[in-house]
Amino acid sequence: MKVISWNVNGLRAAHKKGFLDWFNETNPDILCLQETKAHEVQLPEEVKSVAGYTSFFSTPEKKGYSGVGLYAKQVPESVQFGFGDQFDSEGRTIIADFGDFVLFNIYFPNGKRSADRLRYKMDFYDAFLKYAEKTRKDGKHVVVCGDVNTAHKEIDLARPKENVKVSGFLPEERAWIDQFLSKGYKDTLRIFNQEPDNYSYWDQITRARERNVGWRIDYFFADNEFAERLTDAFILSDVYGSDHCPVGIEIG
Repeated sequence: MKVISWNVNGLRAAHKKGFLDWFNETNPDILCLQETKAHEVQLPEEVKSVAGYTSFFSTPEKKGYSGVGLYAKQVPESVQFGFGDQFDSEGRTIIADFGDFVLFNIYFPNGKRSADRLRYKMDFYDAFLKYAEKTRKDGKHVVVCGDVNTAHKEIDLARPKENVKVSGFLPEERAWIDQFLSKGYKDTLRIFNQEPDNYSYWDQITRARERNVGWRIDYFFADNEFAERLTDAFILSDVYGSDHCPVGIEIG
């Protein structure tokens, strides 16, 4: 089973750049999108209804902001939008139970705008972890994908020293990922690839992608037991159409 996650930085914009051609060619079993920036009613019918897939979209109260989407060949046993708390209004979360595992597709908040948004981001992290742990206690395997908006280690961004005081690489953000992994989860890419220069986001204004001055802030995590079933984890850095590129896993 191939599962792919991509922050498309606007699904309608990605559609104009050939999103559906890429989707059909890549043919994943599950595709998770973040930052769709559209309510479902604003999407073209061909984007909402892709042959062979069931689609789900979570949208925020604010238009043109945030949003996540999920396409699946196998219809999930259940789908939930958010954690059922104060963080659900921004349309950042789809939780889909595929029987074998529960998939969390999340667009985690960005903390750069202000101290308040950084606090919101850290509180969101904690709410997510609490819900993920509850899911595991219910006897389910957990797979998490999306734009986490934090690079974990120095290997995960091109210029770590210049960004130690920037949200996305702050000590408290990185420490939260340490805490999360310590609960029994794995960063799936690092199971298969320990090399530097593997990034998933590049600043468009500075044309950073041409120089590969990037950040790895898009992840797949899996609980330790389920991670043993993975046969690959990868970054599709040659795919354009957004300031992020897709990342993915193969489940055996």
